[in-house]
Amino acid sequence: MRNLILAGIIGAAMTVSCSTAKTSQSNRAEFMKLKGDWQITSVNYDNNYKVKPFDENADAQCFVGSQWTLIPNNWTGSYTINGGGDCPSVIQPIKFEVVNGSEFKFKKLVEGSKAKAVISGYSLNLINQTADQFSLEQNIPADGQNVRVVYNFERSSMK
Repeated sequence: MRNLILAGIIGAAMTVSCSTAKTSQSNRAEFMKLKGDWQITSVNYDNNYKVKPFDENADAQCFVGSQWTLIPNNWTGSYTINGGGDCPSVIQPIKFEVVNGSEFKFKKLVEGSKAKAVISGYSLNLINQTADQFSLEQNIPADGQNVRVVYNFERSSMK
């Protein structure tokens, strides 16, 4: 009887660990699809607000056409805003992660500092992901409510 109970406990533990591993592998496969170069094709939000994302002192529309490189193998990447007009020219290295398959978190890296020393960052929802496009949704508090900002990405190349 004890052997039967022990076998049941071991079997249950193996089932949980295997299903967790399969879920993790499935999530990993999904965010590995992010690997490569991407371009923001549009930024959608309520135009009654002036949105300056990611502390770049640039209007959200400056991010249209920006290039993003994402390398999920080591969770690094960068984004580049081309500049021109009222838009600054920016090249920003980032460290990112995908949590629970749908939360895209990133922090901007400052030259000469390690990622673990950077304690603040940004959290966006990963939505509408396919092999060649995805969107990031950000809710920014303004006037006692949230302004929903959606950044639409299209693949520009694989790495």
